[in-house]
Amino acid sequence: MRLLIKNGRVVDPGAGRDEMLDVLIEGGQIVEVAPAIERGEARVLDASGLVVAPGFIDMHVHAREPGQEHKEDLRTASLAAARGGFTSICAMPNTKPVNDSVEVTSFIVAEARKKAVVNVFPVAAITRGLAGEELSPMADLLEAGAAAFSDDGRCIRDGGLMLRALEEASRLGALVIDHCEDASLSRDGVMHEGAVSRRLGVRGIPSAAEDVMVARDVILAAAVPARVHIAHVSTGGAVDAVRAAKLKGVRVTAEATPHHLVLSDAALAGLDPNFKVNPPLRGPEDVRALRTALAEGVIDVLATDHAPHAPEEKAAGFERAPFGIDGLETAVPVLLDRLVSGKVIGLGRFIEMLSTAPARILGLANKGSLLPGADADVTILDLQAETVVDVRRFASKSRNTPFDGWRLRGGPAITIVGGRVIYPG
Repeated sequence: MRLLIKNGRVVDPGAGRDEMLDVLIEGGQIVEVAPAIERGEARVLDASGLVVAPGFIDMHVHAREPGQEHKEDLRTASLAAARGGFTSICAMPNTKPVNDSVEVTSFIVAEARKKAVVNVFPVAAITRGLAGEELSPMADLLEAGAAAFSDDGRCIRDGGLMLRALEEASRLGALVIDHCEDASLSRDGVMHEGAVSRRLGVRGIPSAAEDVMVARDVILAAAVPARVHIAHVSTGGAVDAVRAAKLKGVRVTAEATPHHLVLSDAALAGLDPNFKVNPPLRGPEDVRALRTALAEGVIDVLATDHAPHAPEEKAAGFERAPFGIDGLETAVPVLLDRLVSGKVIGLGRFIEMLSTAPARILGLANKGSLLPGADADVTILDLQAETVVDVRRFASKSRNTPFDGWRLRGGPAITIVGGRVIYPG
């Protein structure tokens, strides 16, 4: 099937393009990008007034399957991704059982092929059972289809074990995605430690819990050397450590989430569990530091940390409710409205952080680009559309978002995977 996208503003950061062009797709690949391509026998999709970008990739998604399908599964996560403008997602390993074996990795790969409408790349556990005691069989997991390694949700406390993990990943040419949290400092905290937590009388998680682990792990990555990607950066101190490491040539990259970029701990005044996330919403000064780091290029990627939970779990009260925000369907409009329209970053940088950069970091050679020969994964944006967040319309099984009811400017209009229009569908 041939699909011709006509009259769109093509923004492809990897190719240095931002101009009015047509895009011709055939056989699941981009075959031509040029002005005024003749229709021939192709189906025409008119993108007048819209932005045509490489397919967005979310490096940080908790799809919950296997074992927690009451919260989410591979199909509903993929439908939520498509509705949110994402053509690919990376599925984190804190499933039940944990994705620390060839059997679980292979299961996710096979089930995604059957159920998912977007590309699903499993992220396997660094350590068996996420226990931080013994390395998983990383070589075997890569061969089975793992795209990277992470103990996300838990930090590897043993520095020697983290060093060995980085050494093995370096030997294999693999990426380590790093959840940085010193549990001896965060303890049983449930929100950011600061003026708001003290006023509310709620146990806090200090910024130092993140800062010390980011500092440790960029030092270890430099010593190996190895590639390390810092997940969900939330503090100014972590930003400073990443910036300093990059200046020294350390192979470190970092991501930030929409909620850490647009919300601070002030939003927790009412102790709404939908604002409870780990790492927690930080102070206003941390939000400013993250936004500066975006503009400077210190933070490379925008990722959702999509963490769906069943409604009854979030209804357990603030202290008992699990951490996590449902992010796939809100990320693009929230970021377009608050960062792009807000002139924190330009449109090209925004698209780069959601497509070109994650493809490069993950080593997905045929994604993150609209060059001929690339996979025909395309995200089409309407920068003028008014989006009203309505949890009742979510494709996700979960509803735990702090953005319900927000009115936002801009959002995904069309999502194309492998040359097929999957949203709207």
